[in-house]
Amino acid sequence: MRPVKKLACCLTLMCVLLATFILYPKQPGCVVDIKYSNPKSAPRSLLEYGLRKPGEELAHISYKTKENIARQLTRDDCNCEGEDTLLNTIVSQNSVTQLEQVFDVAERQEVTQRREKEYQHFLQRTRTSADTLLIAKANSPLEYPTQGVKVRPMKTILIPGLMLQAKSQHLFEVNLTANLGTFDVAAEVDGVKVKGEGEMHLSLSSSHADNLNRQLQFVTYTNTVFNPNTADTVLFETDGHQAKFTIKIRHPVIPKLYNVKNQSGYDISELVTIATKTFLRYDKLRQLISSVRKYYPSVTIVIADDNNETQKIQGAFIEQYFMPFKKGWFAGRNLAVSQVKTKYLLWVDDDFIFAADTKLEKMVDILEKTTLDIVGGSVREVTTYSATFLHKLHVEAGGKEGDCLIIEGGYHHGVKGFPNCVVTDATINFFMARTEKMQQVGFDPHITRQGHLEFFVDGLGLLHVGSCSDVKIDHASKITMPWKQKSKSEKMYHQLRYVQGSEVDSSLQDKLFYFKNRFKCIRYG
Repeated sequence: MRPVKKLACCLTLMCVLLATFILYPKQPGCVVDIKYSNPKSAPRSLLEYGLRKPGEELAHISYKTKENIARQLTRDDCNCEGEDTLLNTIVSQNSVTQLEQVFDVAERQEVTQRREKEYQHFLQRTRTSADTLLIAKANSPLEYPTQGVKVRPMKTILIPGLMLQAKSQHLFEVNLTANLGTFDVAAEVDGVKVKGEGEMHLSLSSSHADNLNRQLQFVTYTNTVFNPNTADTVLFETDGHQAKFTIKIRHPVIPKLYNVKNQSGYDISELVTIATKTFLRYDKLRQLISSVRKYYPSVTIVIADDNNETQKIQGAFIEQYFMPFKKGWFAGRNLAVSQVKTKYLLWVDDDFIFAADTKLEKMVDILEKTTLDIVGGSVREVTTYSATFLHKLHVEAGGKEGDCLIIEGGYHHGVKGFPNCVVTDATINFFMARTEKMQQVGFDPHITRQGHLEFFVDGLGLLHVGSCSDVKIDHASKITMPWKQKSKSEKMYHQLRYVQGSEVDSSLQDKLFYFKNRFKCIRYG
């Protein structure tokens, strides 16, 4: 018997070590800084850019402003007072709401400073190098912007960076052609012939290159086809040479900032809401809440509940929302997330248990200091190992039959300054996220009993995902002793989740991947 016991012990030990090797992420070999950057700010307006450079060398050339066009130019100093017209006076003398007035004088300055801090974080998180204005120098005779030109729908801008660097000739001529807007000039330069003002094709000609280039500084573009998120391709040409550049047509991104009053340290109650979905496991839910209250007594807990025989969960800082019976896993997630008012939300299953190393402050810290939108933690199973569920996702282009979804285990690289954190594409079902990003992606309510990876597939390209193995939560044991009888709710849960749910959802998930996401296959790397 002793050799048999020794062999069994050795096999058990080997299984545990193997599971640990597989489930624990290796120490990242590549560490990348994904903290907020500070991109150089662009000029206040394209007008400033156009008149400053190369305006100095052409400043001696006179021009006459076209007031009706210049007034249409987009500026970055909007006037809340509006125009002082007779109509405005007759209709209403108080048609402007000065929003800062809703705050008391004593708190106005502090609120303004706090808002600016949040706004700068928002800008640093959403701006990319693709928004920077770049001008292609005249390798050909034409100089033009290669990126960074934007116009708001149905508005007018100056086009920056247009120039002709041609050799001496009798007549210099350039043409501009658009598809979704018209051209004009905000000022007229002596010695330049302008044809096509207010039309989709504009022609400029002059016997003097400097005069023509001065006129190009005043060329305007007006969007005339309303589409709040598109781009116009402009053709810029001269004798024997053509160039194309795009003008993005879109509204500015409206920030969604969270008014967190306590700025000293991380007040988890102000910053984080805990969200969960419960079904047939009230005993586990109460265990979760009890463990939360041990460490975070005043954090709000939002519960989506689709039980048939419902029980009211009592206690402070608890919001319980009831749904139709068996409405579903992802539908419940949508409901819970929709009720979160804080900057961040923490998603947990109803059978998780907070422990001493469930440090939400660590998750908040990395979200506050990096561009990550979601940071997962580690789920500890029966104190033997912790799972992090790290996956890399990418899509390979296919033909008419659809694309290929590639799923690989692991992560992309580490995060500088956070030695136990990595960047990945999908993390475990214990994560903290920016609330507005969760609401932006949402959860497909077709998925009822099983599903998780589908959310990250829908969020691919929208979500910047990370995971930190040193933030852990316990998972209630699923081991049932042979002598213990399962309750009625436990039997029903097992039947719906693991028997019926497994068969129905696996087939449905494949159908959704095929049709909704246009995949022809999933390949596991």
